[in-house]
Amino acid sequence: MSDPVSHTDKPVSDLPVRIIVGIILVAVTVATLIIGDHPIGKHALWFLVVLMSLGILSEWAGLTDRLNNKQLALYALSVPLAIMSFWAAGPSFLALGLIIGAAMFIAVFDRSIQLSIGIFYAGLPALSILYLRGVDNGLLIVFWTLALVWATDIGAYFSGRAIGGPKLAPTISPNKTWAGLVGGVILTALFSFALHVYFQLPFMLVILSMPLAVLAQMGDLFESRMKRKAGVKDSGKIFPGHGGIMDRLDGLIPVAPVVAMLILFGTL
Repeated sequence: MSDPVSHTDKPVSDLPVRIIVGIILVAVTVATLIIGDHPIGKHALWFLVVLMSLGILSEWAGLTDRLNNKQLALYALSVPLAIMSFWAAGPSFLALGLIIGAAMFIAVFDRSIQLSIGIFYAGLPALSILYLRGVDNGLLIVFWTLALVWATDIGAYFSGRAIGGPKLAPTISPNKTWAGLVGGVILTALFSFALHVYFQLPFMLVILSMPLAVLAQMGDLFESRMKRKAGVKDSGKIFPGHGGIMDRLDGLIPVAPVVAMLILFGTL
């Protein structure tokens, strides 16, 4: 979520633009997920995830002031992303190994771990989303994973504005409040329960939606700290009213790998 450097909220006039762009982004994402069972849909989802991952790494390089080796890092990440294709090995342990290898290569070449951390930051969510789409009931699982982040953002935005109160992390993100966090968690839990009632989402996921909503907010705060350190308001300017790709996906980046691990190791 975009987070201003100053203590001033985004103008209310930005809200219609944010809503329109948000609806378009959600519609494109959901449509791609729905057609994911079709061969064309699988490749479309992979392509969308690749764009997401490369965009995240590009913005990461800018926020960490590692632009000199950004292109090399993008090339290095492209190898595991290509392997994740359904024309290749798909989302597998091979792709995970290549992500680790790419990160190690960049760490040695760049003589810094900052850019190599970005390889994980951008690559693991991509691998996780593609893996989750392929599991049993994958469409519902991925939609829930995305939707809980959206619901957290929406609930936090509106409850924070309506209630205000004590700041959540004033030195990192002065506009976020404890009321916003609670509102985000409540809306996420309610939405997850609705998916349980109408689409048979496992009830354990309804329970887990609450700590995952908190994790999404932690991802938001982590990116806010990066932007504050870099002295910028948004990670990028690709989405009007929303900022960059990281601004839209900061909550999903930590949540998706956690959900994937829970599914992979049979916790759910």
